[in-house]
Amino acid sequence: MLLQQMENKLGDQNKEKAPQRQTAETALQRNLSLLKDIEAAEKSLQTQNHPVPPPEVASLETLYWASVEDYIPKWEQFLLGRAPYPIGVENPNEAEDTIEKEVQQ
Repeated sequence: MLLQQMENKLGDQNKEKAPQRQTAETALQRNLSLLKDIEAAEKSLQTQNHPVPPPEVASLETLYWASVEDYIPKWEQFLLGRAPYPIGVENPNEAEDTIEKEVQQ
């Protein structure tokens, strides 16, 4: 009799877990499908042609970044408060003063 009760209880537990298993299986299939779609989209993006900028634009971009790299050490010390305003770099306040003086003349 005790054995029968234990078997019944086990059967009831299995019946209760069946919907959970089904939900988990459905979620797994959905996740695998989403992963497959994401991987396909990633592959598609990697294989698309990225337009190459015209040579003039590439040259300007290279010159711009070279200029930035040249000025970084000067500005870094100034921005950290360790050095005065970089010499050879136009001070915006001085530029405004110069414009105002030219307008007044």
